[in-house]
Amino acid sequence: MLKHLFHSELAFGFAQAAVTAILALVVGLAARQRDIHVEWETVIALVRGLAQIVGVGFLLVLMLKGPQWTSALLLAAMVIAAGATSARRTKKIPGAFAVSFWSILLGSGSVIAVMTWAGVIDGAITSIVPVGSMVIANAMNTNALALERFRAEIESHVGEIESALALGATPEVSVSPAVKQSFSASLIPALNNLRSLGLVWIPGLMAGMVLSGSSPLYAAIYQFVVIAMIFASSGLTSLISTSLIRGRIFSPAEQLVLVR
Repeated sequence: MLKHLFHSELAFGFAQAAVTAILALVVGLAARQRDIHVEWETVIALVRGLAQIVGVGFLLVLMLKGPQWTSALLLAAMVIAAGATSARRTKKIPGAFAVSFWSILLGSGSVIAVMTWAGVIDGAITSIVPVGSMVIANAMNTNALALERFRAEIESHVGEIESALALGATPEVSVSPAVKQSFSASLIPALNNLRSLGLVWIPGLMAGMVLSGSSPLYAAIYQFVVIAMIFASSGLTSLISTSLIRGRIFSPAEQLVLVR
């Protein structure tokens, strides 16, 4: 129906975006009926998301005409933005941005670097930027989940942690259960993606490769490769994140400061 109303590809794209945004807003308004107020956050997220992705589209057009090393600059900017976005969700944690930035950088950066060196990811801008952005975005979500679950575990077990410290346990030992829980919880989306791949969902990358003329079998295998990379990056990010954050919630005198 929309295709008949809009003849140009760009106009059709904006029409699709408008319909999708209206649907998202309806969901936000429906949540308001249950006294759950996410409508303004939804509006802001929709406007920012569209503006940002369109901006990246224009940037990619320019980058395709430039040297290949510019892709590293774009991925680095994505890591910084991912760190800031993740930290915003965990404001109560001391040094949340630094922990998020280094965790995402080391977690996703190492996977992207190794896979590019091994030839799994094509070094061309048209390949490394889209694939790299998926790896970084999922590392960001995993990091946010890990930190938020870690904060919740600490706040709900303050008495136990302080009792363990009073009995002579080290800070690392006293928060070990919280670290384990936050790590396990943060990997649930990545694990579910692996388990449901091909059964519950067929990701867009595979569909795009098939539509562009690639063999469906190769597209399926490469989609698995990308999801496996995302899992590896997410796991590494969560490991680094939970290792870094546990040292920031104690004072030099080994007193719990996260909830103070």
